[in-house]
Amino acid sequence: MDIEQRLDDLTRAIQQFRSTRTAIVIDGSFFLKRFRYVFPDRNPFDAETVARTMHEMALKHIEAQGSQLYRIFYYDCPPLTVTVESAISKNSFDFSQTKTAQFRTRLLNEIKKKRKVALRLGRLDENGGQWKMKGPILRQLLEGELSFQDLNDTDFEFDARQKGVDMRIGLDIASMAYKRQVDQIILIAGDSDFVPAAKMARREGIDIILDPLWAPIQADLNEHIDGLQSVAPRPTYNKPPYPNANYNPSGNYNQSSYNT
Repeated sequence: MDIEQRLDDLTRAIQQFRSTRTAIVIDGSFFLKRFRYVFPDRNPFDAETVARTMHEMALKHIEAQGSQLYRIFYYDCPPLTVTVESAISKNSFDFSQTKTAQFRTRLLNEIKKKRKVALRLGRLDENGGQWKMKGPILRQLLEGELSFQDLNDTDFEFDARQKGVDMRIGLDIASMAYKRQVDQIILIAGDSDFVPAAKMARREGIDIILDPLWAPIQADLNEHIDGLQSVAPRPTYNKPPYPNANYNPSGNYNQSSYNT
């Protein structure tokens, strides 16, 4: 019997006496951006539907692993509620009255109700936020299709960066690893910000699985995880359903847009 087979037998024997404890770590902003692609038959504008889908997806991961759920950690920021001057007209613009702010507030309230879910909130940098010209509008300006005199408020989006979310993800991963609270962490995320925390957890013997919700990942990320697993349906199209230029629940829509 080779060494790999003996290790597999030993692992199965240990699991018979003690179930694997799994934590689900979800980057909320990333989840919302991918929602319409991987769940095309569900309404992305209904907070209860989105919260329920998130919870069901997490439980499917637990079922696929045959493990015991420790907790679902959902990381996000409360929506912007400040009033600022519009980019061109300089009229007052109240973010609290936008559809995005109202949706995100309802969503966070729904998530709080879910069993075994811990909501971790950072904040949006309101003071550092600023209006930025939308990409397509900038291209039209550069190509001479538009002039500066043609610009209006709807050609801009408000850019407010997340603060504290990545830090909270890293701290929670480190805490669970050092305290041996879990044996496995499933990360639902799409970038490399989690790599330092994942490397530390792996050194402590934690099994790290990444679910990028079928989004492409950088090739070098594979060396920092123990596996890839997506339980959501694989997208079969390039553009999401529910096209609506005026409303995007992930946080981007017309002049009241803000990036998270």
